[in-house]
Amino acid sequence: MDITPGFVGAIGNTPLIRLNSVSDETGCEILGKAEFMNPGGSVKDRAALYIIKDAEERGLLKPGGTVVEGTAGNTGIGLAHICNAKGYKCLIIIPETQSPEKIELLRTLGAEVRTVPAVPYKDPNNYVKLSGTIASEMENAIWANQFDNLANRRAHYETTGPEIWQQTDGKIDAWVTATGTGGTYAGVAMFLKEQNPDIKCVVADPKGSALYSYVKTGELTTEGSSITEGIGSSRLTSNMQGVPADDAIQVDDPEAVRIIYQLLQKDGLFMGGSVGINVGAAVALAKQLGPGHRIVTVLCDGGSRYQSKLFNRDWLAEKGLFPPA
Repeated sequence: MDITPGFVGAIGNTPLIRLNSVSDETGCEILGKAEFMNPGGSVKDRAALYIIKDAEERGLLKPGGTVVEGTAGNTGIGLAHICNAKGYKCLIIIPETQSPEKIELLRTLGAEVRTVPAVPYKDPNNYVKLSGTIASEMENAIWANQFDNLANRRAHYETTGPEIWQQTDGKIDAWVTATGTGGTYAGVAMFLKEQNPDIKCVVADPKGSALYSYVKTGELTTEGSSITEGIGSSRLTSNMQGVPADDAIQVDDPEAVRIIYQLLQKDGLFMGGSVGINVGAAVALAKQLGPGHRIVTVLCDGGSRYQSKLFNRDWLAEKGLFPPA
């Protein structure tokens, strides 16, 4: 019999989906790792599991303890699910600018949720720094610290990367994805480069993030802004330090929205905003490489968590973004 041992056992081993519309357009095979099919609904289930396992193994998290994290949503959702499955409490600090769907889902899952103003990382009241401060003042609590906790990228080095390698029989030309914490990009890039140094590893980045500039020039500078949530960064996290990056591609909001609606209308895939950045970058990379190449990216989460924004035409119109009819 093939029986999965609970919620935790269902994390990972997601399909690799050929994205037909963009593959046919570019002449490259563009594949999306279907991380929205994890039981908690996003790629962040992997990092959440490894962060909790690491804390358990090191004796930092004891029965009845609390997991505290500052998150844009998906890592918090994964942590809340796993805390329920393992008998821990969960406290989430989240910027008030994040979609109401994610905030309400966290509360439905039983997490204590504190919304805070969205301020830059340098501000001591930034949601990430605030979560660390709160955790340090609690008994029997850990700070998940997803941005600088290397258990995050190890999750992808040990699971996501090997899965992609096995699913493609090692026949892969490029890996491209956006980064928030850096865990997914970094872990997979590190694994794939060990298998074949010729695989091109490319950072996808929205406007307003400094990572595109960093890869291109070595300096962290930003311009513009983006409606996408949970990706982009003004700093180099521990998870991204020492990680191979052959190039970077910047994708603006109009292109991300166009891609999101194309995936919905032509491929039947109802995806979140970061997928627009990922697939938009994969399309741009396919045009650079030319036909006949195989490119892998990530389908991070589904569109239902962004219904009130990304799939609300009035909201998009206010932002000057107009999806195709």
